[in-house]
Amino acid sequence: MNATVAERAHDRPLMQTIEMLSESQQAAIRAIPPHDNAPILAIDHKRPVSMFIGDDFFQLEQQRLFRRQAVPITISARIAEPGSSVAHDGYGTPLLVTRDKDGKAHVFLNACTHKGAKLIDGCDVAKGNRLTCPYHAWTFSTDGKLIGAARPETFTNLDKGARGLAELPSREAGGIIWAMLDRHAEPDFSGVDEQLTADFAAFNLPDLHVYGHKTFHLNANWKLVLEPFLEGYHVQRLHARTVGPLFADVPNVVDKLGINIRQISGKLNFTPDCLDIPGENIHASVTHAYNVFPNCVVVTSPYYISVMFLMPTAADKTTVDYFMLTRRPPDNPKGAALYQKSYDMIVSVFGGEDFYAAEISHAGLSTGAIEETVYSGLEATIPVYYDILDSVLAR
Repeated sequence: MNATVAERAHDRPLMQTIEMLSESQQAAIRAIPPHDNAPILAIDHKRPVSMFIGDDFFQLEQQRLFRRQAVPITISARIAEPGSSVAHDGYGTPLLVTRDKDGKAHVFLNACTHKGAKLIDGCDVAKGNRLTCPYHAWTFSTDGKLIGAARPETFTNLDKGARGLAELPSREAGGIIWAMLDRHAEPDFSGVDEQLTADFAAFNLPDLHVYGHKTFHLNANWKLVLEPFLEGYHVQRLHARTVGPLFADVPNVVDKLGINIRQISGKLNFTPDCLDIPGENIHASVTHAYNVFPNCVVVTSPYYISVMFLMPTAADKTTVDYFMLTRRPPDNPKGAALYQKSYDMIVSVFGGEDFYAAEISHAGLSTGAIEETVYSGLEATIPVYYDILDSVLAR
């Protein structure tokens, strides 16, 4: 981290009160009813199985969604320092995410403009303002300019100004970096909603510390991986032996933020009175779960935030980049133990339960046993999401 980010982290409280959140977040939290007054909702909504297992639908999504609209790539905190670079292959296209010496984020195709070799291979963050190709040692700055070619006298008419890295249209806001995967498509950043980024700024998401990172490779359609993070119906059932007892079996308060979705729910210990206790950690009694359209999930916990990018590589294959972000780096043994226990727990719950459920669902749907899925009132946010998806695919 540069000095400014480090100073902000040091001064940041270890927990948040309701007053630290955006006005919109506060209003949504105060709209949570007492659990005994929570509405009972029944719905009739179905979806064809072909949208999960069919290659035709997968190709439609690739053409009309993932290649036509900017998608979330990674978190700002991954490249917090100027002069940072990291390779990103999650969408099946080699990308290079950098932060130049002036602090601006860029997304490039990870291909040297000599013969196309990847400049960085692997998942570690590189430090330094220069990127050197391992093949023939062409060197680029983190803003994409070609600044040196080995033995330049052996080239006739080599125009370094025309040989910079191929840059994708990108935007950084609220601690998320979005980019167009097709650099020739008309840039569409409609998912970068002002309220969404204000909410994430209230969480201090742009400046949080990356405590842990893990990549999962799943045998499931990306929407089946996403669905558990859009509903509470599974929580007391799938997670019965882990986190389920911490949550109430009631609907969420749901808001659309442009084409994104915010869900706020009270945990089992929630009562409206607890919102007015001075100094109370709001994340101890309230959970926020966001869908950053189409495929990023942000979930709050008392002392950390989980961010996931669900990247489809085939109709039945999804790569998940999981990040655990903390408000500060651990600076004492007790804090270090708490963060490690939290990380081990959440990776086990997401990986061993939510992601496992997605894989067994995909396997079952692939048998042809049913032609459509059906959703309950405790899953009512899923139809909201699919209505948004339908509208985008129809454009």
